[in-house]
Amino acid sequence: MLAIVLAGELMAVLDASVVDTALPSIQADTSVSAAGLQWIHAAYGLALALGLITGGRLGDLYGRKRTFLLGAGAFTAASLLCSLAAGPAALIAARAVQGAGAAVMVPQVLATVHVAFDGSDRAKAFGLYGTVMSVGSVAGPVLGGVLIQADLFGLSWRSLFLINVPLGIATVLLGHRYLTESHNRQALRLDLLGMVLSALGLLLIAYPLSAGGSHHWPWWTFTAMAAGVAVLVGLVFQQRNKTCKDGSSLVVLSLFSGRPFSGGLTAQLVLGLLSGLFFMCWTLFMQQGLGLSPLRAAIGFLLLTLAEIGGAWLAMTAVARHQRRVPQVGALLAALALTVFHLLVTTYGTGLSMTAMALPVLALGLGLGMIGAPLTDLTLGRVGEAHAGSASGLFNTATHLGIALGVVLTGVVFFSHDQTAAARGTDVADAFTATLPYVIGGLLTMWALMFFLPRPASRRTRRP
Repeated sequence: MLAIVLAGELMAVLDASVVDTALPSIQADTSVSAAGLQWIHAAYGLALALGLITGGRLGDLYGRKRTFLLGAGAFTAASLLCSLAAGPAALIAARAVQGAGAAVMVPQVLATVHVAFDGSDRAKAFGLYGTVMSVGSVAGPVLGGVLIQADLFGLSWRSLFLINVPLGIATVLLGHRYLTESHNRQALRLDLLGMVLSALGLLLIAYPLSAGGSHHWPWWTFTAMAAGVAVLVGLVFQQRNKTCKDGSSLVVLSLFSGRPFSGGLTAQLVLGLLSGLFFMCWTLFMQQGLGLSPLRAAIGFLLLTLAEIGGAWLAMTAVARHQRRVPQVGALLAALALTVFHLLVTTYGTGLSMTAMALPVLALGLGLGMIGAPLTDLTLGRVGEAHAGSASGLFNTATHLGIALGVVLTGVVFFSHDQTAAARGTDVADAFTATLPYVIGGLLTMWALMFFLPRPASRRTRRP
């Protein structure tokens, strides 16, 4: 059962990042604009993030097995539509549907882990979940580079989505046989107004960030973002009233009273944002700045993935004793690695070799692995069973919303230095160099937020 739900989670995470190494190929094949290139990536992540809390509520109401299978089926069908897309508009629309299917499937993963495991077994399952999340986010570009370089049957980037079809069918069939059904018997009904307000508020913020740079930031972009913030503030008041009235709110606001949950959730949001921002920009830098092929660019992601696996397993063995110190050390190590990376790019520019890049990339992967694996357990470990589904939905929302917004923010910190998606050489290297300080600053922000996570027990407390 754990293998099946983690396989579903892995598919969803891979498809958030698998297009990274494919972006130049998609741009060459479809002549998509810079804004369109961002939205091919962001449409999936935003649809996923906007629907996760609702997906978790659907699982509570109608059964987590049934909802997981429904989401997996929709995800598989949308993947087929992505592979058949005739142009950028059709691809963006299919990616949004694919994200919506994943939004129904993904919340059932952590909710199922909460129900099926307890104690140390639950901590281990959370560790495996964190490892899948961390590895999937960087393994996607590796898979993308291999498939594009292989160019199976002349399909180029389309094979990235077509490969989901047999995997998705297998997940549905095995899930139907081996998953057990579970419900939240206290669940009431869907909060439709809350769903509308959350989606509207996030879209009013995300779209101007994506389109503002190419339009030289007209007045309507700032008006829309201000309206989005106002809608989200209204959502908070609406959720409070809904909780007092009948308890069927979309978000369980009482969860945020816990320091580990609120701090860990915010740190996870920042981690997702940095992942969406850095990995897309790094992909464009390697292929369009350094002139590497998709396969050679995938080698960089492979190094990062291997180091991240090592960091994840190191963190899983150390977190029980050292608690928040483990992800904090990971954040500082990743920040140091990117500082060295920034120095190398500034010094060598488009002449930077993969060999020179290897050491900071390995250090970055080790640091990210030390963050991703324990953060899930440290954030959700103290949440009660009654709120497991809501907490899982919020945690997944923070992850995928952060990734989507990070990709959207490339329009502010990357494409603002280079207004075209087809640029090459020094222009791309300069844009990538300008992006790294934002990522380093985000990692230091995460380090500070992790002080809200559970602290290590004192020696006196650990004595029998």
